[in-house]
Amino acid sequence: PVTDGSRELHSLCAHLEFLLQFDLKEKRSFFGQRKDYWDFLCQGLARCRQEHEGIHFVTSLDKLKTPVGRGRAFLRYCLVHQQLAESLQLCLLDPESLCEWYYARSPFLSPKRRAEILGSLYELDCVTFHLAL
Repeated sequence: PVTDGSRELHSLCAHLEFLLQFDLKEKRSFFGQRKDYWDFLCQGLARCRQEHEGIHFVTSLDKLKTPVGRGRAFLRYCLVHQQLAESLQLCLLDPESLCEWYYARSPFLSPKRRAEILGSLYELDCVTFHLAL
């Protein structure tokens, strides 16, 4: 199993975060806080009208104060529960929402790149992750 001490885990998470932040449009909340991929994931999963346990779990953690911290915790939760590919795929279903959140260079806006990314993430479902949540 992959644990918190694994170099590969840190590299994987850094690459995932890079993909989710690459060419992300700058958005602000009503109070001026910068939105991040966490907000994109929340909106995407809410749009699918699915109560995602990972979103519920992350929002219950009082120690997490920033969207980036919440996003990282969500990625870890999804890896442990083998839900990363499915969760991201649900967020990537709506082309209008993707254009609202990402500029044209984002790999998520390319059907071919999106399929490659999701295919790779689905392969992670057979990897066991034992991470501190």
